[in-house]
Amino acid sequence: MIDASAPAILLSIPSPETGVWHILGFPLRAYALCIIAGIVVAMVIAGRRWRARGGSPETLETAVMVAIPCGIVGARIYHVVTDYELYFGAGRNPVDALKIWNGGLGIWGAVAFGALGAYLVARRRGASFPALLDAIAPGLVVAQAIGRLGNWFNQELFGKPTTLPWGLEIDAAHRPEGYSQFATFHPTFLYEMLWNLGVAVVLVWADRRFRLGHGKVFALYVMLYTAGRFWIEALRIDTVNEIGGFRLNNYTSAIVFCLATAWFVWLVKNRPGRETVVERAPGSAALATETSPAGGSEPDATGAATPESDSSEPGTAQPGTGEPGTTRSGAQPKDSESS
Repeated sequence: MIDASAPAILLSIPSPETGVWHILGFPLRAYALCIIAGIVVAMVIAGRRWRARGGSPETLETAVMVAIPCGIVGARIYHVVTDYELYFGAGRNPVDALKIWNGGLGIWGAVAFGALGAYLVARRRGASFPALLDAIAPGLVVAQAIGRLGNWFNQELFGKPTTLPWGLEIDAAHRPEGYSQFATFHPTFLYEMLWNLGVAVVLVWADRRFRLGHGKVFALYVMLYTAGRFWIEALRIDTVNEIGGFRLNNYTSAIVFCLATAWFVWLVKNRPGRETVVERAPGSAALATETSPAGGSEPDATGAATPESDSSEPGTAQPGTGEPGTTRSGAQPKDSESS
């Protein structure tokens, strides 16, 4: 609701009046619901992409089930470490660091710890970790987009004051010190949500067009996300640690962007094409490392590669041998199931 003492704004985006509903005495928090919705959507997208590459649903489901708690723990650890003054020191309650439902998750910690969990599963099940990352990347960035709606419900992490028609109304109780006279602010949650959805579209298109593999989709995701996060972070006015006048997350975005770009370039030069086998068949000694050429088969409209009739694709019998190039116990990889 707009403060009556603030300048009149003709057009604006309203904030929800509440982010918590009580049902049978239990609090139902919008922030948590947004995170759960994002996880579900990410699992659906990643599952379709992984199956289209020839991976087993069990491996993907196990990887996600391990990556989710690891990611949440990592996200909270990153937030608490980088904003420690919110939880420790005079007048602060360290127990608040455990109250994840009040907001405060750092994507950097989520991706790092989540990737670690996925790596452990991939190694145990004999799956290609880079291929698994490529399958997960588009769904992950869509999940981030959905999760940003939680900031909208909590009226948090918004940007500088603005009178633009899409300015976000913020209740007086949620305005930072020194901004009480302003009624509308840049909706950085919306900027990042739209940016992330655009990144997902680019990832699927690039994967279809260039048959990216060996971790190139994931590297591209990191590059594009950090590029957007850098300028969006510069708009925010929430209290964070700064170094030389720049927010800590700006430094993190810039450093991670450079590392991801170097990784992507190295992969393009040294790991062309994509894997034709992404998961070891039961009883096999090691995962095969065959790579299909970048211009091999044509992906379908959802980003999945559509197997061709030649013998280079998994699941197709090799001429003169009768040996199937299967991925797991002769199971044929499904096509047209990527998002």
